[in-house]
Amino acid sequence: MQVILLERVAKLGQMGEVVNVKEGYARNFLLPQKKALRASKDNIKAFESQKAQLEAQNLETRKEAEALGKQLDGQQYIVIRSASDSGALYGSVSTRDVSDVVSEGGITIDRRQVIQPQPIKELGLHEMTIRLHPEVEVTVEINVARSPEEAELQASGKSIQQLAAEEEAQAEFEIAELFDDIGSAGMDDDGDDQRPSRSNTDDDDA
Repeated sequence: MQVILLERVAKLGQMGEVVNVKEGYARNFLLPQKKALRASKDNIKAFESQKAQLEAQNLETRKEAEALGKQLDGQQYIVIRSASDSGALYGSVSTRDVSDVVSEGGITIDRRQVIQPQPIKELGLHEMTIRLHPEVEVTVEINVARSPEEAELQASGKSIQQLAAEEEAQAEFEIAELFDDIGSAGMDDDGDDQRPSRSNTDDDDA
């Protein structure tokens, strides 16, 4: 099917271009989202008459998106989820979850603006692309953790595997210290038993 694009569409073309697309893609996405029109003679003629107005609108919305992008780009957002010790989530973090946490942070976005090839299914730091405009994309970081404290440690650069290894090492150190204390106490007790009493020494001198 041939369509005329009303805005830039990634990997497809720029505003005003007539392109060939699969019929299902056009009917299910491009046409209902008003990103394109069927490339009929009437539609092409109508587009040409409105081209200047559409380009002006696009320029204005792009400027707004760029201003918003400066606030959003590089920001980190924390998502708290339950997970196993290995870091696998009991569930996943979806585009809706990402749009919700970003919107809660003060910048409202729609889940359809979140570009996510696949849901997040493990703890850690995950980069996500937010499309604010067909020509404006920014990157945010989603910090998925089991607690705010864990999120803070992950933000400092430690992975869940490193955190687990440090906890295990700390536990082993505490156990080793405990055994050292028990051993020292035992040696003190043995020393007390072997020390001759004052009374026995006095008897020998007599």
